[in-house]
Amino acid sequence: MQNTKLLLTSFTFVGLLALAGCSFPGVYKIDIQQGNVVTQDMIDQLRPGMTRRQVRFIMGNPLLTDTFHADRWDYLYSLQPGGGERQQERISVIFSPNDQLVSLSGDFMPGVSRDEAILGKDSDNTVTDPTQKAEQPKPEKPVKPGSLLDQIQKDVDKVETVPVPTPEPLDTSPQ
Repeated sequence: MQNTKLLLTSFTFVGLLALAGCSFPGVYKIDIQQGNVVTQDMIDQLRPGMTRRQVRFIMGNPLLTDTFHADRWDYLYSLQPGGGERQQERISVIFSPNDQLVSLSGDFMPGVSRDEAILGKDSDNTVTDPTQKAEQPKPEKPVKPGSLLDQIQKDVDKVETVPVPTPEPLDTSPQ
């Protein structure tokens, strides 16, 4: 009886240690990526009127092509960091019946960078009113004589341009 109690206790203890080892905080868990990687740069390259081949060149093959909606391609991307919460992004590209890009829908939109939104920076895609005065560039300060910049400028000014030789055309007349 004593031996069976000891044996049962030891098996229970070993089983609990094995279960605790599965969720031990020092265990490395890999990041799991699935689907098409879609970046904001890819979305910014898309323009209305592009053909399917041009879109495929920029975005790659779609993850999903629906047989019931042949004019729509879906690109999905999910990332689950080891031990973290799964994040998923989706973009749908819609074509017209004559195979030209009509619209986009999903998590990415043209001109809106998530990185810039997170960092709080304005994107460079802003359009300014042409009637407003544009900022005049500040005039450059003259370089000090004898400085490195002055030396570089003198070296650049001394460079002489040499015309590129053009080869004589081949004689194609039969002899």
